[in-house]
Amino acid sequence: MSNFGSVDEVLNFAIEREQEAVDFYSDLAGKVDQEWMKKIFQNFAAEEKGHKAKLEGIKEGKKLFPAEKKIQDLKIGDYLVEESPTPDMSYQDALILAMKKEKKAFRLYMDLSEQVDDPDLQSTFLALAQEEAKHKLRFEVEYDDHVLKEN
Repeated sequence: MSNFGSVDEVLNFAIEREQEAVDFYSDLAGKVDQEWMKKIFQNFAAEEKGHKAKLEGIKEGKKLFPAEKKIQDLKIGDYLVEESPTPDMSYQDALILAMKKEKKAFRLYMDLSEQVDDPDLQSTFLALAQEEAKHKLRFEVEYDDHVLKEN
């Protein structure tokens, strides 16, 4: 990750990553056939839109929010092979892809928290990292419940 010249550059970078996440989950929702899977990924796209809106609000001077408690990591996604989204992908492959995406988003916010000096902005990035960790945990629990238990 490159060094940033201003807080605005950091926020712009994070906003762009959130838009990429919105696009990723929207695209994934469009590639799956099962309506229930489509809805899951549409909901995640909406959550990522919420993250983007929070960052845009911070950029406009809105109040920052504190970090939440640490989220458990089952580390299931750490050991799985990443797949590319396809129209006929299995639920297992979609979950693997989503876990990897959330892990990268978590790491991004942890790294961004180290790039800024402002304690409030650091707290904001740490809170966003925890939200991404929650997403990853939800996918890991789903994977554990519906993939690992079936095998």
